[in-house]
Amino acid sequence: MNELVSRVAENVGIDPATAEKAIGMMLGFLQREAADGPVAKMIEAIPGASEMVAKFNGADSGGGGGLLGGLLSAVGAGGGVMALGQQLMSEGLGMGEITSLAKETIGYAKEKAGADVVDEVVASVPGLSQFV
Repeated sequence: MNELVSRVAENVGIDPATAEKAIGMMLGFLQREAADGPVAKMIEAIPGASEMVAKFNGADSGGGGGLLGGLLSAVGAGGGVMALGQQLMSEGLGMGEITSLAKETIGYAKEKAGADVVDEVVASVPGLSQFV
């Protein structure tokens, strides 16, 4: 199993399958919302990240968002961090688990890609810094 998935599952207290999906959704969100250069470097530096994004990114970008998802995307970044939070809650995660997931994932990303790159990613997404 992927080191990041194991770490999140253990430290957040969720099962590995949920951890993998949540990480994939979060990284997919960052790939869509963050500055292109830094987020590409960050995802490349995390072992297995590209695969998780490819596997779970469809959770938001497909037609599965329904009317609310469509409205949020129609207003641009209106969905943003809050939309990601809603998706993760629909996977059964509580606010504390989502915050822990974000902190673990960003911490791991800093170990692999370097703090400068990851800080640039976080700074480029409105509202994200309050969760990490």
